[in-house]
Amino acid sequence: MTSTSGNSNGPPASDPQRPGRSPWTDPNPQDAERSWEVGIRPQSLTEFVGQDRLRENLSILLEATRLRGEPLEHVLLTGPPGLGKTTMALLLAHEMGAEIRPTSGPALERAGDLAGLLTTLPPGGFLFIDEIHRLNRTVEEYLYPAMEDFRLDILLDRGPSARSVQLKLERFTLVGATTRAGLLTAPLRSRFGFVGRLDFYEGDDLTRILTRTARILGVEAQEDALRELSTRSRGTPRIANRLLRRVRDFAQVRADGRVTLDLAREALKLLDVDEQGLDDMDRRILEAVVTRFGGGPVGLNSLAATVGEESDTLEEVHEPYLVMQGLLQRTRNGRIATAGTYRVLGLPPPERPASQGPQDTLF
Repeated sequence: MTSTSGNSNGPPASDPQRPGRSPWTDPNPQDAERSWEVGIRPQSLTEFVGQDRLRENLSILLEATRLRGEPLEHVLLTGPPGLGKTTMALLLAHEMGAEIRPTSGPALERAGDLAGLLTTLPPGGFLFIDEIHRLNRTVEEYLYPAMEDFRLDILLDRGPSARSVQLKLERFTLVGATTRAGLLTAPLRSRFGFVGRLDFYEGDDLTRILTRTARILGVEAQEDALRELSTRSRGTPRIANRLLRRVRDFAQVRADGRVTLDLAREALKLLDVDEQGLDDMDRRILEAVVTRFGGGPVGLNSLAATVGEESDTLEEVHEPYLVMQGLLQRTRNGRIATAGTYRVLGLPPPERPASQGPQDTLF
């Protein structure tokens, strides 16, 4: 049994959005959800679990940059949600001893919004743009000279009285994060010096993450219970930590507070999370493809309307894991159920016409 308690490794009290503070403590202690997420984030790159190849490449990049005494190159992080892109951005700034200003693509509506952030960054500072694929195209155009030449060309007035003002910027590092790398324009992507992808986590790595989280939360948990949670977490630390919190609640209300294997399974059954990590929406998607559309192909919008979910949510949150597990295929004609889909649903698979074979699969 692995017993975990205490919070001796908790983060230092500071704030990423205020000058002179490090990026580990939520500025609003009453925001329990975000404060909890910040509290379990690793405090150094070596403490970050998983993504070994990416961590090694970033460690080399950081060390070489420090040896040259230069600001870090612009970094683009891609991958499904919940894998640690934001955490990695914060760690890069922390490793460089730099201040970081977080924002998101939809929040930068005007060029003035971007100018306000960049002109107040100290030398070597970091600007983190989450969901950078949703950046306004006009704002993106202003970002190009800022990334390459560290200047902003601001157009004042309109018509005959229009004039351009050039603002020089301190050298900074832009870290962009996106779940939809394919939606980035080629000019923006080409301006990043390093592009890294975060992939789904292995079970052992998730178990290590859960062990650390349990220690921080002061939860006494059996190792086999944490391993069970990791196998049902869809390869995603955010989901693993969320399930641990819910199982902790179940243990406190229905038992003595200790998380055992049997208790974890009982709690996960109540949460409607099966042995493969599929939740209610995942099964509704698979059932819709099979029962409503005869196994497919079915278009994304039609499928989203059938299950009552946004198409973007299906494409970004649910489909990557279903595809990775071999339970869904993305083809030129639409989504198609696989033999694994029928096994999960307990149905016999029909014969597939040759026109819907592997040659039509989009990779």
